[in-house]
Amino acid sequence: MKKEIANWGNYPSMESDERLFSYLSDAQQYIKTSDHFIPRGNGRCYGDASLAPVTLNTTRFDKILSFDIPNGIFECESGITLDQVLDVIVPKGWFLPVTPGTKFITVGGAVASDVHGKNHHVDGCFSHHVEEMDLLLADGRLITCSPNEETDLFEATCGGMGLTGLITRVRFRLKKIGTSYIRQRQIKAANLEEILRLFDEYKDYTYSVAWIDCLKKGKAFGRSILILGEHATLSDLNQRQKKEPLQLPGKKQINFPFNLPSWILNSFTVKAFNFLYYGKNLKKTIDNVVNYEPFFYPLDAILHWHRGYGKKGFIQYQFVVPMESRQGLIEILQKISEKGLGSFLAVLKVFGPQESLIGFPMKGYTLALDFPVRDGLFDFLDELDKIVLQYGGRLYMSKDARMKPGILQGSYRHLPRFLSIIEKYDPKGKIRSVQSDRLSLTH
Repeated sequence: MKKEIANWGNYPSMESDERLFSYLSDAQQYIKTSDHFIPRGNGRCYGDASLAPVTLNTTRFDKILSFDIPNGIFECESGITLDQVLDVIVPKGWFLPVTPGTKFITVGGAVASDVHGKNHHVDGCFSHHVEEMDLLLADGRLITCSPNEETDLFEATCGGMGLTGLITRVRFRLKKIGTSYIRQRQIKAANLEEILRLFDEYKDYTYSVAWIDCLKKGKAFGRSILILGEHATLSDLNQRQKKEPLQLPGKKQINFPFNLPSWILNSFTVKAFNFLYYGKNLKKTIDNVVNYEPFFYPLDAILHWHRGYGKKGFIQYQFVVPMESRQGLIEILQKISEKGLGSFLAVLKVFGPQESLIGFPMKGYTLALDFPVRDGLFDFLDELDKIVLQYGGRLYMSKDARMKPGILQGSYRHLPRFLSIIEKYDPKGKIRSVQSDRLSLTH
C-alpha cells in the first residue's frame, strides 16, 4: 500500500510501498518479490533509518510465543510493542531489562537500534539481554542467531538498523520486580560541574538521568535536575499502593491534535520553559514513590507530542563522548548556548563500558537534544559533529537524519567488519534504507 511515511521526528518524509504481514510465509513472499526493502516497526526512531521505497511493516506480526514466568524469559514476534509486553509481564512481577524513553517501539526495533535506557551503566543495552533471535535474510532463509550461534550475524543485527535482515522472533531475559512503582529522588544541580559530580556520587543507583538547561550562561551554565530511581519494594509503598503492588498504571493520554506553528519555538519560549521546569522543584532534593509510567515514559502521556515542533519536523541530536573527554560536552553546550538554539528536551546520561560491533554506547557522557528543522540548523550540527569526532565520540544512528558518511566512518571503528558481515548475508544489497544509502553503508 503506497503511503507517505516519516519517523518520529517528521523529517524526512517520503512515499513508500508499505507491506504489512501477519504470518511468516507472507513476509518470505514479500522478500522474494521485492528488489529492495527495509524492515520497519512502529516508526519511533527519529531519523531515516526505517525509510525506503518499500518497507516491510512488522506491527501486525505481534504474537507472544512464550513466557516462562518462574525464570523471567519472554519470547515474541518482532512487531509487538514494549507497552504490550509490559501489560503482560508487570502483573507477574517482571519488568523490561532495558527500556528507552518510549514504550511504543517494537521489540524488533529495540534490537535493531540496540536501545539503551537510564540504567546502561548497570545493565547495558537491550541486546545484552537477548538470548536468541530469528532473522529472515535477503534470500528468504530463516536463521537463528545468538551470542553463541551465528555470532557475527547476531552482533551485526544488534544496532545494525535492520540491514542484516528482518528480525522475526526474539527471546530475552526480564528483570524481577516486587512492585510496579519506582522510588524516585530528584536533585537540583546549580551548574554543569555539580551535575557531573552528582552523577559520580550517585553512580550506584540503577537508574539515573538529568534534564539540563542548555541556554544558561555564567555561573548557572548547565544547571540541571538529576532524576534517580530504584524499583520500589513493598516496604516503600503506602497502604493504598500495597493493596495492588503490581498494578498497571492508567492509560489516560492527552492528544496533541495539530502541528504548532514553527514561530512558537524560539529561544524565548525555550528559556521560559527551562525557567519553569527548573523552578518547579522548590526543594534541593525531593524523594517520592511514583508508578513506572511517569518515571520511564513521561512523554508517552502526550499522544503525538512531536507535533509540537511544527510541520517541518525536528532533529534529535544524540552524541556520546568518552568520560575523559568531558571538555567536548562543555564545548558543545557552550556552542548551543551562544547560538541560542536551545532544546526543550535536553537529556544527559552516563554510559557504562560497552564494546560492541556497531552499538552506540561507550563509557562516557551522552546528551540528546531536540532541534526544530529550520534554516541554518544542519550547518550548525555539522559544527557539533566535528567537536564530537575531535573528542573521540560518535552519534546515534537511530536518531540521525543528516550526518555525513565521514563522521560515521571516523567514529565507529568496527564499521569495516560490520559492512563485511552485511555483504556476506546480503551480497546483492537488497536490504537498504534512505539512511544506509546516505551514509554509504549500501550502494
